[in-house]
Amino acid sequence: MAFLTRDELEGLGFAALGRDVLIDDAARFYGVPHISLGSHVRIDAFSVLTAGPAAMAIGDHVHIGAGCYVSGGAGIRIDDFCGLSPRVAIFTTCDDFSGGGLTNPTVPEELRAVESAPVHLRKHALVGCGSVVLPGVTLGVGASVGALSHVNKSVPEFQIVSGNPVRRVGVRSRDLLQAEDELLRSEASEDPELSK
Repeated sequence: MAFLTRDELEGLGFAALGRDVLIDDAARFYGVPHISLGSHVRIDAFSVLTAGPAAMAIGDHVHIGAGCYVSGGAGIRIDDFCGLSPRVAIFTTCDDFSGGGLTNPTVPEELRAVESAPVHLRKHALVGCGSVVLPGVTLGVGASVGALSHVNKSVPEFQIVSGNPVRRVGVRSRDLLQAEDELLRSEASEDPELSK
C-alpha cells in the first residue's frame, strides 16, 4: 500500500482533516470540499467517496475497506469507530427501478424518479463485505450488518442483521463501549490537547 502524505492530503482540499489519516493513493474522491475526515481514519485502495451538495462527515477511528463506494450526495454521517468491510456500497440517492421514471444521469432530471435521503452510521456500526445500504437508512449505535446484506431499513442499536432483505440474527455485546473508554483515556494521556 502507498498512502498519501500529509501534504498531499491537505492539497486535496477536504472541509476538515484530522490527525493520523491514512488514504491509499488509489482511492478516489469527488466533491472533496464537502467531505470532513476525523482523526485516525483509514481509507483503503479503490474506494470511491462522492459528496455534495450535502456534506459527508466521517468521524474518528473509522476504517473504509478496499473497493467501497460511498455516494453521499444527500448527506452521510459515519460516526466514530465505524467500519466498512471491502466492497460495501452506500447510496443516499437511488433511481426508481419500478418504471416510475427514466433511469441514469444521462436523461433530464424531470424525467427521472429518484429517491434521495441521508444515511447515518452511528458509533460502532459495522457493515460486512459486499453489503448495500440504501437511502434513508440509519444504523444505530453498535449495529452490525452481515456480509452480502441488502439494508433498506434502519437497524436498531446493537442489533446484528443479515440477509436480503435484512432480518435480525442476534444482539451485539455492549462491552465495546468499555473498550472505547479505555482507548480514549489512553489517547488523552498521550496527548494533553485531547483532554481539554
